[in-house]
Amino acid sequence: MRSFAALDGALLIDKPAGPTSHDVVDNVRRFMGIPKVGHCGTLDPLATGLLVLVLGQATKLSEKLMSDDKIYSGHMCFGIETNSYDRDGEIVSSLPVPPLTLEDLNAMTTSFLGDHLQTPPMVSAIKKDGVPLYKLARKGVEVERKPRLIHIYRFRFTDYQEPIGAFRIACTKGTYVRSLAHDLGQKIGCGAHLNTLRRLVSGRFDVKDAIPYEDLLLLAPEDIAPRVIPMLQLSAPA
Repeated sequence: MRSFAALDGALLIDKPAGPTSHDVVDNVRRFMGIPKVGHCGTLDPLATGLLVLVLGQATKLSEKLMSDDKIYSGHMCFGIETNSYDRDGEIVSSLPVPPLTLEDLNAMTTSFLGDHLQTPPMVSAIKKDGVPLYKLARKGVEVERKPRLIHIYRFRFTDYQEPIGAFRIACTKGTYVRSLAHDLGQKIGCGAHLNTLRRLVSGRFDVKDAIPYEDLLLLAPEDIAPRVIPMLQLSAPA
């Protein structure tokens, strides 16, 4: 049987708002002295929650783990549209929000369920000729993006206090929740953007089992090993 080091496996991080997923990977790589560290699904800087890191030989499983379905919660702000579809972007329009109820919103979300082709936003990490789209967007360049097939299992609002709605969504990998916010705003006619986003679940992993990023950096590297999910456990059927 092949042997694995104690740090070959997955580490569940509860990412705060601010750092990029790449920032977290870089810091963990330096902090733990591991040459190979990757993540299983990017979280935007404003997003919080579950970031699954793969360490050492477990980086070979990143594609497999990245393909898992996700569950998110968050808030959408209606009446304001931004160029990035989230609160970090520049405002491109501001319109009055029509009278809406929680029931109205949930009636509208039913049209988003199932299979859809979703066009990634320009402000994204997808690369065109090796250049991330968000870098092109900063220069005012817009390029054609190939739509991607996604599937929305559940999309429900749990609270609405104008102009902010709290929601929960279960979807396949590669779904841009901020694009859903933008599209729902277009459907309503007043525009909308993503205000907050938190990843709760990725496949078999839950944010309840993750260590807050700030707490991780206070530990000694040898204290982190017990938190690493072993390689053999990751390879086993869920």
